[in-house]
Amino acid sequence: MRRMIKFPAINKLKFISDLFQISDRFRQMPPLAAPRHSAVAGMRLIFATVLVFFISYLLGVNFVIPLFLVCIFAYLKFFSRNYSLLNLSLLFVIIFVISYFVIQEGLPIFWIPFTVIPMLSAILFEELGLSLLITLASSISIAYLVGDIGSGLLFLISGILAIILIRGVRKRITIIRAGFIVGLAQAIALFFIDHFRIGYPQHYLMFILNGIVSGVIVIGILPVFEYLFKTVTNISLLELADFSQPLLQRMVLEAPGTYHHSLVVGNLSEAACLAVGANALLARIGAYYHDIGKLQKPQYFSENQEVKNSKHDTLSPTMSKLVIMNHVNEGLELAKKYRLNPRLIDFIQCHHGTSLVYYFYRHALESLEEDQEVREEGFRYPGPKPNTKETAVVLLADSVEAATKALKEPTPTDIKDVVHKIINNKFIDRQLDECDLTLKDLEKISAIFIRILSGIYHARITYPEGSVSSK
Repeated sequence: MRRMIKFPAINKLKFISDLFQISDRFRQMPPLAAPRHSAVAGMRLIFATVLVFFISYLLGVNFVIPLFLVCIFAYLKFFSRNYSLLNLSLLFVIIFVISYFVIQEGLPIFWIPFTVIPMLSAILFEELGLSLLITLASSISIAYLVGDIGSGLLFLISGILAIILIRGVRKRITIIRAGFIVGLAQAIALFFIDHFRIGYPQHYLMFILNGIVSGVIVIGILPVFEYLFKTVTNISLLELADFSQPLLQRMVLEAPGTYHHSLVVGNLSEAACLAVGANALLARIGAYYHDIGKLQKPQYFSENQEVKNSKHDTLSPTMSKLVIMNHVNEGLELAKKYRLNPRLIDFIQCHHGTSLVYYFYRHALESLEEDQEVREEGFRYPGPKPNTKETAVVLLADSVEAATKALKEPTPTDIKDVVHKIINNKFIDRQLDECDLTLKDLEKISAIFIRILSGIYHARITYPEGSVSSK
């Protein structure tokens, strides 16, 4: 593949770097007042557009490339909401700059680790359409730089294949395997582009190595981008599920009842999320950590107490309420201490929403004396309410598991009634207003909860004394 474009010498990189710093400061500028928010957003858009065109002018790149990028941004702006423009731009800039310098130095295009960006975007972002757009933008831009449409098609094919192979990845070896397959696909695509002639056999080997090396690079830099983008991937989630994690170890030893409760909530949440198309693994791991705040005072929570001896017997309803509600704040402090990912912290913060601590609220009303007033707002969690399907499912699973466990003699009918009652109450109490769960989703979730809880808490037959049973 031959080069068809001569690029100007780059002697203004420092100036471009300064422009990016100005752009970042401009992007971080907070709106001064609500009425001016749209004006500020418009100014940011105009500034970003001008900056892209100006950098293209400095680099000697035809304006068709920035025009193409602006069109893609406009599409994302109006038709997609699950993205961060800065994150997407960073990934594109990385591959564009690498490609620019590889071509500038006259190196073969197999030195460009192109599939790193499709792999990273597919792992980091939940919306695969974003990965496809980044791949499309990158391949077309590189094709223009190289001056050969065949190069762009080769990279586009390998990028799309990488996205397909990486989707839902949970093991690092899967990334290496995907890199090897993508490398083979690149070699085959090159064979087609060369009209079924093998002119330079070493080029085919280099493309195969390119795919493998790209997979290795992704494994190495993935933690860096998880930190930068403040997200968590399936690979990291599975590492957090390992019970060698300090917080989970503490729960086993210090709050075994809460630990068991979290396991059941995790299983319920995972099954429910699978039914409604949410991230099941994220919900399960989030459920494992949602109650870590109970480690501070585990004996004050029913699952860790002896039935006849409750710590709350000697406390006023108001004081008991403070102890119970404070486990959310204590969980947030522990999460920061152990540096949990922000997406897991959401489960700690949202798993009660603004729900009412009904037991102690009712107890406070019953012990009310004359000239006293008990405000319902004082017995509600501070929130926020769940704003994703995963956090909303954990909120529901947490409530139904605790309520089902409280049944003296659980029967399938009782469990069904409890599940429907809890979910209806959360819906009526508007705890689900800020998430995307539909009524149809709630029906699916309730069916899953009923089936699993009936299997866990079903009544058992009484065996004759002295008999041995494995059931």
